Amino acid sequence: MSEHPQPLVIGTRSSPLAMVQTETAAGLLRVAHPELDGHLRIDAVKTTGDIVLDRPLLEIGGKGLFTKELDRALMDRRIDIAVHSMKDLETWLPEGMAIGCVLPRADPRDAFISLTVPRLEDLAQGARVGTASLRRKAILLNKRPDLDVDIIRGNVQTRLGKLAAGDFDATFLALAGLDRLGQRDVATEILSPENFLPACAQGAIGITCRADDTRTLAYLRVLDDLRTRQAVMCERAMLDALDGSCHTPIAGLAEIDGDKIRLRGLVARPDGSEVLETDVEGAVSDAEALGHDAGLELKQRAGPGFFDGST
Repeated sequence: MSEHPQPLVIGTRSSPLAMVQTETAAGLLRVAHPELDGHLRIDAVKTTGDIVLDRPLLEIGGKGLFTKELDRALMDRRIDIAVHSMKDLETWLPEGMAIGCVLPRADPRDAFISLTVPRLEDLAQGARVGTASLRRKAILLNKRPDLDVDIIRGNVQTRLGKLAAGDFDATFLALAGLDRLGQRDVATEILSPENFLPACAQGAIGITCRADDTRTLAYLRVLDDLRTRQAVMCERAMLDALDGSCHTPIAGLAEIDGDKIRLRGLVARPDGSEVLETDVEGAVSDAEALGHDAGLELKQRAGPGFFDGST
């Protein structure tokens, strides 16, 4: 790398969590490449997904709303890299874009949050639960069809405010986000993946760049955490085989032990009336193929119309 490099512009969403994640990425870049110190600039973008908070993502265009403005800025060369929560990154990347690195994964589990009960199982009959995630809604209704589940979006403080106001009895957030914000104590209960499987790629941060930008790819390469990348790509391959989007309740978690990888996957009807699960193991070197095959298996078992919500 040159002694006085060109500035590296980092694009990110403007939400508090996105900014924390971006500062983390910038810090890692400065440590790995001291010559970049003083040459990094953060460009925060308020995405449509951050602005429109009163409707489900699937009604306003899907989770791509968190990324498309950053994708455009990247391909227009207004930014050099973009920092994403990997679970928000669609499995299909725009032509000319690459995932330059995946940072070490944080805790992938979900957090249950309530001001009235200590555990999810303690919720009263008919309790009102807020979530913007079709996955969480479907899993929850499968376990507790008596619950009243409605849309809640916004940051941690917004959701806590709605709990305090009595609008909802409980909500959920990704534990990794709470940890990064220094707010793990907000979690009433940390949910085990055995009982509440997380979203594919939950807890992982990915950094995208232009596929032909060899300078930036070289900067990012040293930050790549191989085990996290292998696990996340396994989960994303399953998601891709299922044509996963914000319209489909899908969960998945891949865990690596030595040279083996175990993938647990789940698809559910949107109303929670039926859940299909898979649990497979294979060689880490075959992680993406394992995920792809698991997704095809679930898709075949689900059959046409499974995600329509009817039994």
